Amino acid sequence: MSADAMKAAARARSNIALVKYWGKAPGKLNVPAVGSISITLDALWSDTELIFDPAFAADEFMLDGKHRPDQLARISACLDILRDLAGIGARAAVVSRNNFPTGAGLASSASGFAALVSAAARALGLELAPRELSIVARRGSGSAARSIFGGFVEMRAGSAADGRDSYAEPLLAAAEWPLDVVVAVTATGEKEVASGSGMMRCAQSSPFYPAWLETHPADMALCREAIRSRDFEALAEIAEASCFKMHAAAMATRPALIYWNGVTLECIGRIRQLRKSGVPVFFTVDAGPQVKAVCAPGARGAVREALAELPGVVRIIESSLGPGVETRECNS
Repeated sequence: MSADAMKAAARARSNIALVKYWGKAPGKLNVPAVGSISITLDALWSDTELIFDPAFAADEFMLDGKHRPDQLARISACLDILRDLAGIGARAAVVSRNNFPTGAGLASSASGFAALVSAAARALGLELAPRELSIVARRGSGSAARSIFGGFVEMRAGSAADGRDSYAEPLLAAAEWPLDVVVAVTATGEKEVASGSGMMRCAQSSPFYPAWLETHPADMALCREAIRSRDFEALAEIAEASCFKMHAAAMATRPALIYWNGVTLECIGRIRQLRKSGVPVFFTVDAGPQVKAVCAPGARGAVREALAELPGVVRIIESSLGPGVETRECNS
C-alpha cells in the first residue's frame, strides 16, 4: 500500500420493505418504478473496508472471503461517481462481509452498497449529506438507498431525468416504534434469478404488472398513515397485501418467477394462525424464500418458537429495528 492510500470502513444494515419496491423506471440510473417503505434491521449487517490507492491497476472486490468479479461493474460504477466528485482516479480494493446469507432474499445488496458508498465517501474526504449518499447507493442497488437510514424509511421513486429526486428519507426512528423481526431462513443458497433480472422480466411479460403500478400509490399512503398513527393492525394488513401483490405479479411472469419454497408457505400459514389467535405479528417476503415475521416486542418469543419448530426452517434470526449506516477509520 502506497503512502497516498485513502481508506475507511462502514457498517450498514439490511432492510425489508413493508410496501414493496418491484420494477425499474426506464433508463440507466437504476430508478425504481414505484416508491417503497421499509424497516432497517439491527442484527443483519454488511461490514465493508475500502482502500483507494494510486498504485492499484484496477478495482478489486472480495465478498465473504471470495473474489466476485461478477459484481465489479456495479461496484466500480458507484465508486466512479464518488471518484468524480473527489477529482481522483485511484482504483480501490473493497473487502465486504455479511453476517447473514448473501443473495438469498435478505437484502444483502442493500446493506452492501450502502456500506460501500459510505466507506468510499469517507475515505475520499467527501462530506456528503445522507440524501446524497442515498442517491449514490441507489445506483448500485435500489433498496440500498434505504439502508443509509435507520428505523422506518421511505424511498421516493422520483421523476427527474437525472434521478436526483429518487432517494430515501427517514419516516420514524427505531426507538419511536420499537418493533421486532423474526426471520425464518428456509434456504441459504443464492437465488436463481436476481431481483434486478426478475423485475425486468416481470415488467415485460406479467399481465399483473400494470395493476401493480396503478395500485401502488394507495398502498404507500395507507402505510404512511399506519406508521404515523402506530397502528399495528393497519400496518399488518397493508404489508401482507403488498407482499402478496408483488409475488402475484412475479408468479404471472413468463416464465414464472417463483421465489418461495414449500417452507415459505408453511411459515406464512403459521404466522397467519398466530395473528388469528391474538399474537401481534405479520409477515412479509421479498424476492427470495425467507420469511420475515414483524411483531410487537413482547411477542418475539412466541413467534420464534412457532417458526423454529417447522420442518425445513434452517435458521432463525432475531432482530430489533436498527440504526443507519456507520463509518469509521480503517486501520488495516
